[in-house]
Amino acid sequence: MSHRIRFEGLDEVFECRNNESVLVAMERLGLAVVPVGCRGGGCGVCKVRVLDGWYHTGKMSRAQVTEQEEREGYALACRLYPDGPLVLQAIGKLVRVT
Repeated sequence: MSHRIRFEGLDEVFECRNNESVLVAMERLGLAVVPVGCRGGGCGVCKVRVLDGWYHTGKMSRAQVTEQEEREGYALACRLYPDGPLVLQAIGKLVRVT
């Protein structure tokens, strides 16, 4: 099973496999929409905001995503797992690599 992911401001939609983080799906497909750092939920460079959809997250550093930010939909893409289609907002500059 997979879920459709779209970033606000980009026309392209990509698929994220069940139990695959959004960051891993982007790397698998060769997309670079958000920067990649530690891939472990600690550095915060892959921070995004969920604008629409259902999801769950893995453990993230509170220094990077506070409880308040998490309630507002912020998450780290390396620890963001879709439970359905998602619309995301990249926090940093949008970049696409082919």
